[in-house]
Formats: sequence, C-alpha cells, structure tokens
Amino acid sequence: MKRIFLFALTNIAVVVVLGIVASLLGVNRFLTANGLNLGALLGYALIMGFGGAIISLLISKPMAKWTSGVKVIDQPANADEAWIVDTVRKFADKAGIGMPEVGIFEGDPNAFATGAFRDSALVAVSTGLLQNMTHEEIEAVIGHEVAHIANGDMVTMTLIQGVMNTFVVFISRVVGYAVDSFLRKGDSENTGPGIGYYVTTIVMDIVLGFAAAIIVAWFSRHREFRADAGAAQLMGRKQPMINALARLGGVHTAELPKSMAAMGIAGGIGQLFSTHPPIEARIAALQNSPT
Repeated sequence: MKRIFLFALTNIAVVVVLGIVASLLGVNRFLTANGLNLGALLGYALIMGFGGAIISLLISKPMAKWTSGVKVIDQPANADEAWIVDTVRKFADKAGIGMPEVGIFEGDPNAFATGAFRDSALVAVSTGLLQNMTHEEIEAVIGHEVAHIANGDMVTMTLIQGVMNTFVVFISRVVGYAVDSFLRKGDSENTGPGIGYYVTTIVMDIVLGFAAAIIVAWFSRHREFRADAGAAQLMGRKQPMINALARLGGVHTAELPKSMAAMGIAGGIGQLFSTHPPIEARIAALQNSPT
C-alpha cells in the first residue's frame, strides 16, 4: 500500500473524530429521535465526508514537508538547485500554473507534487533521483509532477474522496442504527442511540474507509497515464519520459511518505491499494501515443 494509504487513513481518522465529536454534541440523538431521519443523515454525511477530504487536502503540503523532510529551496545554494528551480519554473509557465515551491528530500529515486491549489503547490525531488538519472530524465519526472498540478489531480482526488467518505458515513450510520435497533428490541425506554450504534458506526467507518480507498486508488492509477502524457507534451517528445520510467523500473524506487496523496512518480505493484499502474503499462501507453 503506497502513496494513497495515509491520505485515506487521514480521511478515516478525520471522519471518525468528527463522528465522535458529533456524538458528544448530541447530533446522533437528533438523527434518530423519531426513527432514522435519512434526509438529515444525508446532509450530515455530506458535511462529514467532504469535510474530511477538504481538511486532508488543506494539510497535504505541510504534512508532505514534515513527513518527508523536504528542504524548500528559497535561494539556490548550488548549480543543481538552481537548475531544478529553473526547470520547474519553465514547465509551470508552459503549463499555465503558478510557480510551485521547490524542494529536495533525502531518499531513493522518487519525486512528488502536492498542495491544495494549482498556483501554490509543491514539487519535490529526492537526492536519489538526482544521483541516478540524467538531466533529461529528471526533467521528464519534473514534467510529470507539474502535469499532476496542471491537471488538478489533487482537487479531483479530494472530490472523489469526499464522495466516498459521504457513502461511508451514510452507510455506516444506517447499519449502526439497524444493529442498535436489533440489540435493543423490546426496550421501551427512548434514550437515544445505544452502545451498539456507536461501536458499529466506528467499526464500519474504518472498514468501509479502506474499501473506499481501493476505489480511490483505482482512479489514481488512471491519472498516472495522463500525467505521463502531460510530461511528454511539456518536453515536446515522449522518449525522455519513457527513459525515466524504464530507469525507475530498474532501480529501487522509494516508497514516498504516505501523505503525498498519490502524487509520486514510483510505479505501483498492481495491488488493490496501489496508486500507480505497472511501469511496463505506462511505458507501453506512451509508446503507443501519438505525441
């Protein structure tokens, strides 16, 4: 389980915490005062679901800096840093987005882009990437990350995650109400949701949250092909991106800090939680493209 894992886990945690807070504030009693109010529950689920996704999006950049130890390049300290900043600026201008922050982090070959807004994102490359690739291949990798930003992939992922969260919150509370009603059958006292409701909803939030992460990862895999094509367009030819992918497929690529929200370059392993298609499939798609 790679880049999407912590993004999904953050959403799950936020939803669970918001659910506990809502319970303490008595929201659950309101929803079940006269039987389960499905209309009110749907509104509640929308607020909770998109709230979790939006919070995760807004904290994605500071979380990425913290978890990966990114050194933001405010003033280039050497020729390599100056070249990286110039390359990001060149592609950002060509893609029509604001200049992202640029950073370097220690680790095996990898890179990522993240941030809530197209005009204030972050692009970071690893020291391993700089040491194991040619300038042309590094340019292609940077182009891939800039393409993620230009395509609005973080916002798209947030919207998808918000929809998934909404279903998780809605379904878990419907199931929780049903379980609670069964356990309290014959109880004449109307004391609001019981322990069965609270336990069931928390468990269902977690279980369904991971099921939703599988769907989100599926969407993420499709975005990688677009970002590869975007890099080829920014470069003006597809061979540098093909070469970069081939090199990544032949070296040990790092597992990025999980808060990157599926924005890394490293290939996935084809599992349900993998956010990237196999390197071979990505190369084949580029080779068959008209770029």
